[in-house]
Amino acid sequence: MEHIDHILIVDDDREIRELISSYLTKNGMRTTVAADGRQMRSFLEGNAVDLIVLDVMMPGDDGLVLCRELRAGKHKATPILMLTARDDELDRVLGLEMGADDYLTKPFAARELLARIKAVLRRTRMLPPNLQISEAGQLLSFGDWRLDTVARHLIDSQGTAIALSGAEYRLLRVFVDHPQRVLNRDQLLNLTQGRDADLFDRSIDLLVSRVRQRLGDDAREPTYIKTVRSEGYVFSVPVEISELRP
Repeated sequence: MEHIDHILIVDDDREIRELISSYLTKNGMRTTVAADGRQMRSFLEGNAVDLIVLDVMMPGDDGLVLCRELRAGKHKATPILMLTARDDELDRVLGLEMGADDYLTKPFAARELLARIKAVLRRTRMLPPNLQISEAGQLLSFGDWRLDTVARHLIDSQGTAIALSGAEYRLLRVFVDHPQRVLNRDQLLNLTQGRDADLFDRSIDLLVSRVRQRLGDDAREPTYIKTVRSEGYVFSVPVEISELRP
């Protein structure tokens, strides 16, 4: 049976919820709507979805708070596309920092929202074809860390799993599959986003900052991801590959 993408729409504006739901349904998707964080949590307690469309400006817990909550819970790997009524770079930065996979400013064309949803789903389900990766089902070890390529999370020296957003995993995977090689921002955008890349110039720098934080890397004197002035970034430690044990 063919899979039908299930989209959860979280927005306090009923008209926008219904408009998005109607358009996505007409284009072959299944939708569920929620007016706030409480309704979102209630639905997600017993249900999984393929992507969450999450409004930033909502009463109570806003979209940024909810995004951070989702990234810390059992739905940490679910793609999130954030909406906001403000064309404010700070919101865009915060959304990416909290773990959103893409960002769209209101007002928007329903066709563009659909295109972005499809692009995020494609990026989530497959690594870009131009990215040469190591075999699936392996642990990639470097320094004090291991990267689980099946669960897509970091494991520290104590064996504790550290959750990664989809964007964080893709960027870190690029680095560990190309260690000790300088990669510029355009290359990183292409390798992590493919032709669907539609992010502003600072997005890679923000992602690098987030991944450094996950690794406990000091941005001023990083151990793992070093900045090469006027060129880009380099993953500066060797990587060892081992098989994942069941």
